Amino acid sequence: MFDLFIKGGILMYPIALCSFIAVAILINKSIQYRSLLHEIDAIPEEIEKKKPQIMTPILKAINEGCNDKELSVIGTRQIRNIEKGLSWLGLIATITPLLGLTGTVTGMIKAFMVIAESSSVNPSMLAGGIWEALITTASGLLVAIPIHVGHHYLEKQADEIAYMMKEISTVLYMRAKRDGI
Repeated sequence: MFDLFIKGGILMYPIALCSFIAVAILINKSIQYRSLLHEIDAIPEEIEKKKPQIMTPILKAINEGCNDKELSVIGTRQIRNIEKGLSWLGLIATITPLLGLTGTVTGMIKAFMVIAESSSVNPSMLAGGIWEALITTASGLLVAIPIHVGHHYLEKQADEIAYMMKEISTVLYMRAKRDGI
């Protein structure tokens, strides 16, 4: 396996770095989102009693009698905090195939340089450049595809959290408004 990594050339290092960073983000966000979904999966009255950390600024704003626009700004800020890191996954899922494609180009350049420098070429002389081309392409795709799937899954989870928070906030806000808080 390490031999393939070396044959893939210098671009294998940023592809590997991207994969390690992406896996760390995927694990971190999966744990965070699972916890948040568990915390806010309750009726609004229970949320008001439990006061989950993600809902604390919203609950405080409702209790202080803020208007719906202020509440919307606070909710948006909380959602942005939840979504931190997802853009990095999207970026990694985008650049790893491009890094692989760049490796394809550099590998083919090496192969054609061998052809240009030699009067008689045999397949083993071209193998190094072709190895690099194929390995980096495959590596870039093998890293990007699962990251893209994970990114999509986490975006759906973040959307679910945002929806639940908005639903809870709306119920509590309307009740506070009705009760004259």
